[in-house]
Amino acid sequence: MKKKIIVLGACMLLVAGCGKTIPKLKDGSEAVVTFKKGNISANELYNEVKDTYGLSTLITMIDKQILEKEYKDDLEDAKSSAKNQIEQIKSQYGDNALSAVQQFTGFSTMEAYEDYLYIAYLQNLAVEDYAKDQIKDSDIEKYYNESIYGDIKVSHILITPEVKDDMSEDEKTKAEEKAKKEAEKLIKKLDEAEDASKEFKTLAKKNSDDAATSENGGDLGYINTDTLSSDYEGFADEAYKLNDGEYTKEPVKTSLGYHIILRVKSKEKAKLEDVKDKIIDTLSNELISNDATTSINALQDIRKKYGMEIKDSELSKQYSNYIQNSLSKAIEQNSSSTEQ
Repeated sequence: MKKKIIVLGACMLLVAGCGKTIPKLKDGSEAVVTFKKGNISANELYNEVKDTYGLSTLITMIDKQILEKEYKDDLEDAKSSAKNQIEQIKSQYGDNALSAVQQFTGFSTMEAYEDYLYIAYLQNLAVEDYAKDQIKDSDIEKYYNESIYGDIKVSHILITPEVKDDMSEDEKTKAEEKAKKEAEKLIKKLDEAEDASKEFKTLAKKNSDDAATSENGGDLGYINTDTLSSDYEGFADEAYKLNDGEYTKEPVKTSLGYHIILRVKSKEKAKLEDVKDKIIDTLSNELISNDATTSINALQDIRKKYGMEIKDSELSKQYSNYIQNSLSKAIEQNSSSTEQ
């Protein structure tokens, strides 16, 4: 599809004549090519091209005209984003940048690919706005009640397995087991302590492999479900299962090693009105990711909003088939994702 856009663009330049006066044929139509005997008219070119390249180019032209009006305040950001991506490609591939674009995207020129990125930026804005409009108040309230938590202050003791790249799998397994057992021994000491919170600080200073927090008794400060990096995946889930003053009775495994987590104290969660926009962003992003029909329906919706009507019957039929096929593929994609 991308290659077709460029070819048709070149054809349209021929029709336009780059600003020159286009000769007229006897029937009043415009000439694209003339011979000593015979000619090729603009209408003939149009009818030939539209069956192969017309729809993809037409959709791009439609979206560009609509979206530049709908998001006129975002045009500079769209241009800047496209330009930055082109510069990144040039920086990465140097003299081979154009070849890389041609190979991986199908576009024949940098300018064509940059224009594609520009339109794609605006299309994404339309999809995001459409997705946000699909989120109901009941969805927001449900997410707030089930997934929004107040910040909690936590401390941890981290035991990192002494694993090296050149170790065998058996050696790595033994190193993991050793670290876990060490963490279990520390938990046992906490169980035996008269003041577990005080003992936790002492053990963190002596034993934690997290150099950034060990001197402070393992204090990680206040966290929430999305505060910590991906290295701590699963950490917050276990921390929120605890009550204030409680610690995990089993080591919590992350990519960093084995953690003993102490939940120190909690804050009340934010009011709904204060996190509503954040919830809408989260739910709309989930909708876009989980329902492949969203992007198709979003662009359909904004085209209808601007009263788009394709007058050419053949292109109109192609467009209708294109939308139906795209939706069918999206539904299949949704089904495959659900099954997995």
